[in-house]
Amino acid sequence: MLDKLQELEQRYIELEHLLADPEVVTDPQRLAQLGRERAELEEIVSVYRELRRVDEQIAEAEQLLDGSDPELAELAADELPRLKELREQLYQDLRKRLVPKDPNDEKDVIVEIRAGTGGEEAALFAADLFRMYTRYAERQGWKTEVLSSNPTELGGFKEIIFEVRGKGAYSHLKHESGVHRVQRIPITESGGRIHTSTATVAVLPEAEEVDVQINEDDLRIEVFRSSGHGGQSVNTTDSAVRITHLPTGIVVTCQDERSQLKNRARAMAVLRARLYDLERRKLEEERTGMRRAQVGTGERAEKIRTYNFPQDRVTDHRLKLSVSNLPAVLDGELDQFISELQALEQAERLREAGIS
Repeated sequence: MLDKLQELEQRYIELEHLLADPEVVTDPQRLAQLGRERAELEEIVSVYRELRRVDEQIAEAEQLLDGSDPELAELAADELPRLKELREQLYQDLRKRLVPKDPNDEKDVIVEIRAGTGGEEAALFAADLFRMYTRYAERQGWKTEVLSSNPTELGGFKEIIFEVRGKGAYSHLKHESGVHRVQRIPITESGGRIHTSTATVAVLPEAEEVDVQINEDDLRIEVFRSSGHGGQSVNTTDSAVRITHLPTGIVVTCQDERSQLKNRARAMAVLRARLYDLERRKLEEERTGMRRAQVGTGERAEKIRTYNFPQDRVTDHRLKLSVSNLPAVLDGELDQFISELQALEQAERLREAGIS
């Protein structure tokens, strides 16, 4: 890590000289680019320099301990614990700052929840997960908005797609992608037997139009009348929209709004997010030669968490962590899981960057 810090400090010094170069000053584009790079390095370099200063103070205090002046030795003995604690804090701060950042971490997200195995019980579990994430978002001060839903008669969802808007939404929710499993007695079970059902969650960083270029010729757009429970028509106009991206075969349907324009805008937002995620995963595979584990990108085929109602227990299989008070978790108390998963991702990124 020391070599990396020395390299960054040298680059910081070089940038300071470059930003004073007349050729750079007269080139607005290059000036802005170098200015951004310098700003990104400034906090790391300032903490590194503070760490060096504390190291010097520790060395001086240790010399005084071995000196002939007992009063100074006593002062040094009192000061050393504080200096060593400060050094550890600065060191850990630097380790975090050196972790390569996920460029999507600050983005809003689109979350897609789909009922898996288990019929109506799986749809009810999908509704539980939807409420869990909306409650978590409320706790963070974020906004949520349903983009598309396919409800069932008993209040579940075959599918629900919603947007979460808030600073760092993707960094907090990206590890929720995967298969969630529930074990409980369904309301439709008369014999009192415990059933196992599943729902899948996909968390996609929201893509701007500049992130994904979509050719209108690649789209097949169909409009039809929205339908409610049992297939009955809930609108008398063709307001529902189905968009098919022909090159990939991705299909997005939105029918929650009464306005065809609003449904089309929502469907395009979901399509952009799916295409962006598809390209992101493709680049990740090319970079590593294989998909990374759930922590980092989010494998959707993997069983990541089990919600066991009879035992009042939620288990995250990636962390091998179980917590009790399942109702609180389903009410949005996800901080323990999310912070542990973020720490695991950070450790993985540090290893990849060769930082010990």
